[in-house]
Parts: sequence; structure tokens; C-alpha cells
Amino acid sequence: MQGVLLSVLLTCTLSMRAASQSEARLSLHLSGAPLSEAMDSIRSQSRFLFINNGVDESVKVTLSVADATIDRICDALFTPVRVNYVIEGYSIIISEIPQAEPVSISGSVIDASGYPVPGAAVLEQGTSNGTVTDLDGRFSLTLTDPGSVIEVNCLGYETTTMSVDGRSVFEITLKEESVALEGTVITALGIRRDEKALSYNVQQVESDAITTVRDANFINALSGKVAGVNINTSSSGVGGASKVVLRGTKSITQSSNALYVIDGIPMYNFGGGGETEFGSKGATESIADLNPDDIESISVLTGAAAAALYGSSAANGAVMITTKSGKEGKVKVTFSSNTEFLSPFILPRLQNRYGTGSNGSTDGSAVYSWGPERPSSSGGYTPYDFFETGHIYMNSFTLSGGTDKNQTYFSAAAVNSDGFIPNNYYDRYNFTFRNTTWLLKDKLRIDASASYIVQSDQNMTNQGLYSNPLVPAYLFPRGESFAMYRIFERYNPDTKLMEQFWSDDLEGGDLRMQNPYWIAYRNLRNNDKKRYMLSLNVSYDILDWLSVSGRVRIDNANSLFTRKLYASTNTTLTDGGSNGHYSETRTYDSQTYADIMVNADKTWGDWSLSAHIGASLNDISSDAWIHR
Repeated sequence: MQGVLLSVLLTCTLSMRAASQSEARLSLHLSGAPLSEAMDSIRSQSRFLFINNGVDESVKVTLSVADATIDRICDALFTPVRVNYVIEGYSIIISEIPQAEPVSISGSVIDASGYPVPGAAVLEQGTSNGTVTDLDGRFSLTLTDPGSVIEVNCLGYETTTMSVDGRSVFEITLKEESVALEGTVITALGIRRDEKALSYNVQQVESDAITTVRDANFINALSGKVAGVNINTSSSGVGGASKVVLRGTKSITQSSNALYVIDGIPMYNFGGGGETEFGSKGATESIADLNPDDIESISVLTGAAAAALYGSSAANGAVMITTKSGKEGKVKVTFSSNTEFLSPFILPRLQNRYGTGSNGSTDGSAVYSWGPERPSSSGGYTPYDFFETGHIYMNSFTLSGGTDKNQTYFSAAAVNSDGFIPNNYYDRYNFTFRNTTWLLKDKLRIDASASYIVQSDQNMTNQGLYSNPLVPAYLFPRGESFAMYRIFERYNPDTKLMEQFWSDDLEGGDLRMQNPYWIAYRNLRNNDKKRYMLSLNVSYDILDWLSVSGRVRIDNANSLFTRKLYASTNTTLTDGGSNGHYSETRTYDSQTYADIMVNADKTWGDWSLSAHIGASLNDISSDAWIHR
């Protein structure tokens, strides 16, 4: 009995000593030291020994702990270097954590309508490993762990996560992002609605999105900021028209452009288009005249149902623009200035090996560049020799202030640009005044505004052939000297006129090419436009839930387009005459809009009623007079 009792007491004593050792407090302070040094420090401060199963003890570790248990020290020491450890008594057994085999996955990302979603981010969750979908919504990605979770997100869509679970091919459908539960938006006819009460998709863009990186046509700044919106800029350059298509092209014969609505009033977008084969006249548009600093927010309503109150003109969706008004409080003055430099981003690749001619010979062609091999394949003419560095200067001034009964807003802005095509410029000046007044104990609200726009541009170039300086600039033969044609005109003593200097071989033929500098300086296309917009909005609250409102807006523009073709211009453009050509086109665009509406918005407990009844008038006219 005594022997048995002694054995039990000895076992208890050993257990108590082991427990006491595991709770001992240790301190380590290492920076970039080898793992072996950390293990030696632990041995010197305790009775623990290490059993190494293939771990590289030269790996560098950094650790700084004081008065810590062995468990905490091992976690901090081994986890960052992917080493597994097990404590058994006084032994610490260490081994490397096996690396997971990488796995490759691929697939496509589409929206609820089945259209591909380009630019969606596909990430391995918890890591920085990821990719983006291409124009067809496809992606491929190599994951570090076959048990990973992939995360897909894109602007305007809800974030989606999906476990890999051994799969290698995925088709992921993104849902459109739900509208926020709080806040209101401006919808059709200027009606303000709670976002949560809408049955259709509406996306809002604040003014910062279009003023941080500015564009002379602010519509271009929406590119990439609204899901499902495709913005195609024209070749007209600074201030040129843009095509806005919501959720894909709707028609192959008619316009797929969205409707623009300013402060609840639809705007007829005068302009756009431009000439093609012979004229190459670039074009701006009415929406491009707006000063982006005057815009408070933009709501994009996609689909016909979202803008049903505007009828068929909004069948392609609507872009709702809310402009700024005066704010109550101290007078606030802002000034902003922006400068941009322009140069061609991508040019056609041109060969330098062969000179002027065709089929390896100078015979038969003075236009093509496939003649005899040149002595040197380096150097030679490049279209960069024709282009210049363009500039855009944007300056804006705003003033806002008022009391609780009367607020005033004023702005002035200027856009001045010279393009990278010689002798091209675009200038625009905007002036806006707006005043809002409350009368009759705040039941009557009067909101009046006026805008005046002066625009002038020269040689805005659209696609085309005979009047487009890019055609001869790109097709100029590789074996010829372009420098001699920089002085584009010479004096002719017979006609006593300065006439175009250009190769007869280049001027003849199907292309009828002219000296690109002659086109820029002697085939002038000038446009001068003056536009004014006047609006008045009056509303009266009959009851706290019943109101009546009336609005009127006048938008008139007077444009003068002048085309000057100097003598010796190619007769294809001058109706066969050798003495040049002159024409004027004066255009009068006018829109008068008016509406009256009775609005009811009443709530009974959990029930609410929102009703609107009214009538509207929209008179649009456009007249053009051509003088030759």
C-alpha cells in the first residue's frame, strides 16, 4: 500500500511542475533574426526543447513580446512564417504547413438581362489577387487555394460572392444595386419621390463626379460612372456632340439617344450630326452648352417605364439634370480653374522601309508607299509632324447666398481651347442668374432663372474625306518630303493670288487630297452661336397635402455657320469653280415649354397617396437659311 501511494504522489508532482512550466512568462525581442536564434532564446529561458521536422531555421523573423506565455509566443513566432507547431510536455514539435496547389478558373459575368458586364472586378476574397472582365464580360484567374471564395463587384451592381468548391467554370449574374432606402430623387416633370417608393431603377451622380475631371461637354464625364450607360464621343473634338445610349441600342433606323431633362423640363437637343464625305463639318449640341458648375446632381432613369410621363421621346431613357440654386446663409464665392493638354493618343502604324510607288517601283503611283526599298528604314514622315499640342482652359466663378425668404445664385464660366489640329479652336462663355423667393407665409414659391451662352468655334472636324486634313496627313507618301509643303501657298503672278502649293499627283485621283495646312487655314468652317434660356416656376400650397404649380421655359438659339473656300481649292468642293466658294447658313432654334399641375401627397397611417394631374405644351421649331 505504501508503494502504490508513493507512485500516485510522484505523478501528481510531475503534472504540477509541467503545468507550471507551460505557464511560465517569457520575453523575446528580435528584428530580422533567424528562426534558430528565437528558438535558442526560448530554450535559455525555459526547459522547452524543439523537435524540427524539416523547417528551415534560417528564415528571418521579427517579434517583440514581453511577459508572455509559451502558447502566445509560438503563435506570434511561427504563424507568419507558415510553420505548424505542437506542444507536448516540454517538447515543441515544428513542421512546415504544406502549400495549397493553385487552381485556374474562368467564366463570364452578365447582368439580369443577359448582357455582358465589362470591367467587373473578380477577386480572391481576403487577398489582393484578382482580375477584371473584358469587353465580353469574360475573365480568367489563378487562385492560390482551391477552397477560396471569389468576390465579384461592379459599379451599379450588388457585390456577389461564390465558393469555388472544385469548380473551374462560372457564369455569374449580377443584380442591379438597389436604390438607397433614404433620400429622394427628382423624377418625371420635376416630381420629387422617395427612392424606396420607386418601382424602377434610378442612379444618381453628384456634381463632384463631373467637375473633378472636367470636360467641355460634361456628358462625357459620366462615362464609367453609371451602370449600363454607353457614351460615344464624336470626332468633332472639344465641345463636340456625344451619343448617350442607355441599356443598349434600341433602334437601327432612329436615334437611340436618351432624353435630357433640366429641372423637370425636357430639353430638345439641337445640334449633333455633322457632315461626312465632302464637308467634314464637326458639330456641337445643346446639352454641351451647359456649365458643369451649375449642375447640382444628375439622375439617370433607364427604360421607358421610368420616364413614361414624357412619352415616346423618353423611350430610350432619360438623363435628369438638377441645376444649382441659391443657399440660405452667408454669401459663398467659389472660383475654379482647370488646364488640359491634348495630343493624339494612338496613330496608325506606318512602315518606313519602302518609299513612294507601288509593286516595288516608282512607276504607276505617286500616292502609294510601296515603291523601291529606301536606304534607311528609320526616320521619315510621321503624322505627328502635322499635329500640334492642344490646350483646354476652363475657368468658372460662382456666387451664392440669401436669407430664408430669398436666395440668389450667379455663375460665369469660360472654356477656351485650341485643338491639336492646326487652326482649330472652341470658345464658350456661360452666364447664369437664378433667384428663389417665398411669399405668403411660405405658401407661394417663385423660382426664376436666366442663362446666356456665347459660343464660337472654328474647324471642328467630323469624319469625311475631301475636307478632312487627316486624310492627306495620314496618306502622305513615305518617300516624299513633307517639310516643303508646310508653306502651303505660293503667289501666282498670272492670277495675282496666293494659291495652294501641293503635288499634282496627290491632288488628282479618287481621293482629291489637298495640302492639310491649306485645309486648316484656307478651307475655314466657322460657327458662332448665341443662346438664351429663361424659366419661371411658380408653386402654391393650397393645403399641407395639396399644391398647384406652373412652369414655363423658353430656349432660343441663333447660329451662323460660315464656310470659306479660298481660290485654288479643289474644284470638287467648289461646285467646279476655280475662284473659291463662300456660303452662310443661319439657323434659328426655338423651344417653348409650359405646364400646369395639381399635386396631392397625403398619408393615412401605413397608407399613402401620391397623385398628379395636369397639362403641358411643348412647341419646338428650327429654321435654316442658306446663302451661297
